[in-house]
Amino acid sequence: MEQISSAAAQVIIAVIPIVGIVMGAVVIFFYLLWNHRRRMLLIKTGHYNRPEFDVLSFSLLAGLLLGSVGLSLTVFLAVATGRSYGLLGGIIPLSMGAGLLVYYGIKHGDKAK
Repeated sequence: MEQISSAAAQVIIAVIPIVGIVMGAVVIFFYLLWNHRRRMLLIKTGHYNRPEFDVLSFSLLAGLLLGSVGLSLTVFLAVATGRSYGLLGGIIPLSMGAGLLVYYGIKHGDKAK
């Protein structure tokens, strides 16, 4: 038994993701707009404190996360596919995590001196 969908059903199925993306964009736009207005008001009143970004903590956290994800992906892909280009899916985050951990080690060593 063959099911034939109507043209209206196909249009509705095609419109749903478009509406979702547009509504998401509208929400993000208004969040950015209101956050900008809030910051400008805080600056005008003199109550704005610029948030500080701790590069060392970020590099440690991102390095650990990327290193662990990259290591597990590398091991999994090496077992599943052997030596192929698919292995790059694990080696790339592993090397990024290692680079961030090396950066953390160098900067943390300089800070201790």
